[in-house]
Formats: sequence, structure tokens, C-alpha cells
Amino acid sequence: MTDKPNYEIIAEESIFNSLISDITERQPYPENYYEVAAVLESIGWNDARANATFGMADIFELASEVYNVITEDVSFSTFEEKKQHTLPHKINIIFKSFIRGMVFALPMAISVFAMLTLRFSLWSYEFSSVEVATCIAIGTIFSFLTVGGFMQAIARRGFLYLRQGYYNLARKITVYFIRLGYVLTAVILLSFLLFNLVFEAFPIDMVMIIVLYYLFLCAIWFSVTVMYILEREFTFTALIVAGIGIVYLLFKVFGFEIIISQIIALLIVSVAGLLLIFYFFHKEEKKMDKGIEPSLPKKSITLYTTFPYFAYGFLYFAFLFMDRIIGWSTNQSYMPYIIWFRGAYELGLDFALLMLIVPMGACEVVVSKLMDELDEGQKNAFGTDSVVIGKQFQRIYFKRLLLVAGVAVLSALVTYSVVWYFEMHPPTDNFRTGFLSNYVTHFVLIIGLVSYAIISCALMNCVTLFSLSQPEMAGRTVLISLIVNIVVGFLLSRWIDYYYAVFGLLVGSIVFLILSSRKILQLFKKLDYYLYFQA
Repeated sequence: MTDKPNYEIIAEESIFNSLISDITERQPYPENYYEVAAVLESIGWNDARANATFGMADIFELASEVYNVITEDVSFSTFEEKKQHTLPHKINIIFKSFIRGMVFALPMAISVFAMLTLRFSLWSYEFSSVEVATCIAIGTIFSFLTVGGFMQAIARRGFLYLRQGYYNLARKITVYFIRLGYVLTAVILLSFLLFNLVFEAFPIDMVMIIVLYYLFLCAIWFSVTVMYILEREFTFTALIVAGIGIVYLLFKVFGFEIIISQIIALLIVSVAGLLLIFYFFHKEEKKMDKGIEPSLPKKSITLYTTFPYFAYGFLYFAFLFMDRIIGWSTNQSYMPYIIWFRGAYELGLDFALLMLIVPMGACEVVVSKLMDELDEGQKNAFGTDSVVIGKQFQRIYFKRLLLVAGVAVLSALVTYSVVWYFEMHPPTDNFRTGFLSNYVTHFVLIIGLVSYAIISCALMNCVTLFSLSQPEMAGRTVLISLIVNIVVGFLLSRWIDYYYAVFGLLVGSIVFLILSSRKILQLFKKLDYYLYFQA
């Protein structure tokens, strides 16, 4: 029996519990007591202090006691008071999350609206020849496939440093990935030129158009990604609108050829976007404390840790565009080149893509809210409750997945209704109509709307997997879905007709949703493990 007075025992227990809280806050799951000793030393403990406070021989004895408590009592954690936010604050958070979610769909929406009203956009024109339309389509698809992986890598790594307040590191890593992106762009460009030189797939005038649109669109997609991580979404939207304004000025007012007008506008927008990136980073870096100059990790480590995100970005855009490539490469009665643009097919999918705007915003809101709740729930629950917490959040998650599904279905119905309304009641004489009277456009629009509604739900699963640092899971699901897309689309387009390639997108999206939902179920069954993995 101890000779110490009760108040000394109570004081020691209070200090000991406080010490455990300090350690678990820095390292919730230490590997061994040596790691605990390192944490103790980092917060000011040494042999003398351990002996004076607890009567221990040295810091390693104290570390051993602390480690035993942490490992034996997994329920030990620091509870935090639940955060209370005002209604205006909640609305502001929801609005920002919604805007961030829909930002990548805005350029397509603006382009479609411009095509319906002006008959041209920043990179398309209603009365272009099929040869020119083919060139623009190839350049556009290649640009997304090239930059898609870098979009994810920049977003992941850039956000990491921005959240920590290291704006200089965010700038450096962004510049590094953009530089790598341009190296890859050059490699793909040279490979394409060599391929065309050997096989003479396209005449030189078409090659030049493909190259110019490809280069400038790559630069623009880099800009939109960086402005996304810097929370400058409306700036990029304004750039797209300004670009269309430049095309209008050159084409309608000064009488330039539409191709020349668009290339000049693309050049101006891409250069302006890159300059704005450096300006915004310079502005943010001024907020940093002076003297803080941490260095980037080794490039090999950066590439290794971001590769799964890069792979997902490439595979995702390949999945979205594969049905077009398959459909346009179907050899029919007239097929002058290996790819031949089909305007009716493209128009149906362009209209269908509009329905993604609202669901993507909803996904961002729902997942952001869920992650906040998971973080709060983790900090205010006992470790022994991990199974119960996992089941609770699993129910919450799938309820919200149904909510996103409802939003997606409603968005698809509204999109179709709006297209039908403007078909029947054009607001101006110059407004384009007649698209629904084309069987292929109407058919592809309906299948596309269903496919993108399903993809909206699958994207919510993938965003959640990203939030819990599981990009490999998301990558595997989209890879399998891409393979299904290719097989189904290729067979149906060759057996029946070219536009049946859209069924590859439909079946692939169903597989995408099923597989990603299974990954989510797997994750919630071991939620404590994946939350620890994320930490």
C-alpha cells in the first residue's frame, strides 16, 4: 500500500492522464514504447522529470507504462466538445462545397450554351467541316487524357500543403507537376507526329489543327485545376467566358476565320490562366510567416505517393471518352480516317453531360459533411465502439448516397425537360433547334442521361475513398469499369451500329457503381483501421 497522501496520488493520475492525452493527440497508435519515448522527449520530458514526477528510473520506464495503457485500453481518447456553427456559417460552407464540386462541369455547360446561342464556343463551331470537327475532338480528348492524371496529383498534393499553410511548397509542387505534364505532352505530341508520319493517318492541315488545340487545351486544364485548389473557381469561369468573347470579337467583328479566332483565344486564355496561377500563389505566399522555408520531400517519394491519384485521373477520363472513340472509329460506308467525328452522337452526350453539374456539387457537399462527422465521431467515441460507429456511419452513408441518386435522377429529368422545352420553344430565332428530331441524338441523350446519373453516385463513392486515402480502391473500380466499357461498346458498335457504343458507357457505369459501393462497404466494416490509415 502506498505511503503517498491521496491528493498526491490524484495529482499523479491527473498528470499521467494528461500526458497520455498529449501523446495520443500526436501519435494515436504508437508502434512500440520507443516511439512513445521519442514523443515524450519532443514535448519536454527527460529522465529527471520522469523520476521527480512519477518516481520512475528513466524516460523509457515511463514510456513503457504509457505504451501499456494505450495498447491495453484502446478506448482511451480525448473527447472534444461538439462544434456549433451558426446557420449563415453552415450555408456558406454548403455553398462553397457545392461550387467546388460543380466547377469542372462548368466549362462544358458554358460551351454548350454558347453553341446553342452563338453557334460557336471557345473550341467548337456548329458549321465546321467534319474534318475540322474530327481534329478538335481528337485534340480535346487527348488533352483530357494527358492532363487528367496531373489534375488529381496536383489537387491531392497541392491541397495537402495549402491546408498546412505552406503556400510556397504548394507552388513548387504545382510547378513541378505542370512541368512534368508538359514533358508528357511533348512526348505524346512527338509520338503522334511520328505515328502520322509512318502511317499517314491524317493530312498535314488536320495534324496542325489537332496539335494546336491539344497544346492550348492542356494548358487550360492545368489552369482550372490550380485555380480549383486555390479556391478561385469563378476566376476560371470568367476566363472561359472572356475567351468566348474574344472569339466573338475576332470572328464576328473583325472577320477572322473561326479556326484562327479560336486558336488566338485559346492562346490568350491559356497564357492568362498560367500567369494568374503565379499571381495567386505569390499573393498567398505573402500570408506565410517569415523564415518558414520547409523543403519538399524527395521527388521519388512524391511520385510514388501520388501515382495512384494520377492513375485514377487518367482512367476516369479514359472511361468518360472511350465510347466516343469506339463509336467514331467504327468503319461504316464512309470512313476516310481512323476516327471520323459523328456530330449527332457528340451532341447527345454534350447535352447529357449538363446533368452532372448539380450532382457533382451535391457529392462534394455530402462527402465534406460526412468527413467532418467522421472526424468528430472518431474524437468523441471509445475505441471499443469502433464496430458500432462503423455500422452507424454505413447507414448514414448509404442514406446520403440515395439522396445523391435522387438529385441525379431529378437533374437528368430536368436536363431532358429543358432540352425538350427549348426544342419546342426557342427563345430567339438564332437559337439552335432540331436536335431531338435526330434519332441518334435523342437515343444517345437518353442513354447518356441514365449513364451519367449512375456515374454521379459512383463518383460519390470515389470521392469518399479519396477522403480516406484509398485511391487504389477507386482506381481498381474505374479500371474494371473501363474494360467493360471497351468490350461492350466495341462489340455492340460493330454488331449493330456505331451509336450503340453508348451502351458501353451505360454498362460500364453500372459496374462502376457496383464495384465502388462494394469498396465502400468493405471500408465501413473496418472503419477504425482506415481512419487510422488515413491519419
